[in-house]
Amino acid sequence: MKRNIKTTEAIFPMPVLMIATYNEDGTIDVMNAAWGMMLDRNYIALNLTETHKTVQNIKKRGAFTVSIADAKHVREADYFGVVSAKNNPDKFEKSGLSATKSDIVDAPIINEFPICMECEFVEFQADEYGCGVVGKIVNVSADEEVMNGDNIDILKVEAIAFDPYTHGYYKVTERVGNAFKDGLSLRNK
Repeated sequence: MKRNIKTTEAIFPMPVLMIATYNEDGTIDVMNAAWGMMLDRNYIALNLTETHKTVQNIKKRGAFTVSIADAKHVREADYFGVVSAKNNPDKFEKSGLSATKSDIVDAPIINEFPICMECEFVEFQADEYGCGVVGKIVNVSADEEVMNGDNIDILKVEAIAFDPYTHGYYKVTERVGNAFKDGLSLRNK
């Protein structure tokens, strides 16, 4: 039997996404965002408010990167979510991580996170049900050690997910089925 609970953040696990931009002075800003999703094969949406320094940077620079956080860097990923760049302009430096400037968009690639999507800013949706930042993914890169041939091996990535019920991070590590295949057995019942 189900019972009613006091939460509205009922879709989980949520991805732990690292959104990286350049500040006006060229320093790096990174924020942790669990409210992100794919809109289409080449488009991403980040449910962020305009008050975030990161969003202001995205709008000014016209670009950003989105990295998938991993278990090896959970401490740094959480740090990017609890410390604001508005009050701590050197927060990236304090993280101990490193970055490389993208050759494609005007945004940094955080070297330590295993997967990075380089994005061009498309629009900011601020109406009542707008999703915030919309970006076009123009390149995806992955570290060789998380690849299996030409494909990303999610088990090697050790991506982390956010659980809004307990405020915990969990490692995504076990394959439990085959998409577009396992359900076919029910077709002829």
